[in-house]
Amino acid sequence: MPISAAAGGRDAGSLAAGASVRRLMAYAAGIGAEDECYFDDERGVVAHPAFCVSLEWPVVSSLAYLAAIGRPADAPRGAIHVLQDSRFHRLIRAEEALLTCARIAQVRQTSAGVLVTSRVETFEKGASAPAVTTWTSAMFLRDKVEGTHSPAEEEPPALRKDADVTAVLPQSLAIETSPGLAHRYSECASIWNPIHTERKAARAIGLPGIILHGTCTWALAGQALIHAVAGGDPRRLRRLAGRFKGMVLPGDRLELAFGCEEGDEAASKWQFAVRTPRGELAITHGVAEIGP
Repeated sequence: MPISAAAGGRDAGSLAAGASVRRLMAYAAGIGAEDECYFDDERGVVAHPAFCVSLEWPVVSSLAYLAAIGRPADAPRGAIHVLQDSRFHRLIRAEEALLTCARIAQVRQTSAGVLVTSRVETFEKGASAPAVTTWTSAMFLRDKVEGTHSPAEEEPPALRKDADVTAVLPQSLAIETSPGLAHRYSECASIWNPIHTERKAARAIGLPGIILHGTCTWALAGQALIHAVAGGDPRRLRRLAGRFKGMVLPGDRLELAFGCEEGDEAASKWQFAVRTPRGELAITHGVAEIGP
């Protein structure tokens, strides 16, 4: 199915949403983030940094997004999420009125299909500066680019050239998942796709069974890094980026490898990668930036 080469630079929709206390608590609970800052409604609840995906998903799966890339509204989505690179300018706070806006950055033909990269920003309504800026890519399998490329295309920030961790003194820790995690995450994050919750749908497209959302694995890695290198303070996580590659099955015991970038005396830039029990990398080229 053709995707417009001229989509780069086009608006791809927006969505107004509220950050209710209930919604922020549910997201944190869904990924097992039990820190007090996500649940203390007397002092004020903040969103887990990775909560941004709950606001972004409805926009990048909307009719406006499909129209922007020239894809019919009734066409099967046929895409997989392959990149999440979020910069957290500040934490989202409970009861803020938010606006999430997307723009197509670039369209590229690959051997697997068409890679569509978007820039998505979430603002508090009325604010000029975003709370979160995300670059996200979807691979539309077996599709073709049609037409002439737009000169307005943007390049996403660079990731590391190495898929795995190459730090001099790497560290590792385990991340446990449970058989019901994909179902809990679907409901708590409000991100639904039947391949994550329905075995019949997953097997119909050749998967061995339901698989965990890439954004869930990404969020679990972020939560682990907040505690391992940021002193448990989510405000210090300024960027979390990685490519989604191997499948994670609910119940897998994952290995998070991480280490400082060589020569980074302030320990502000960290490499990370997530490996499955089958030896495959689930998240590659991982970058985490930690602020003071």
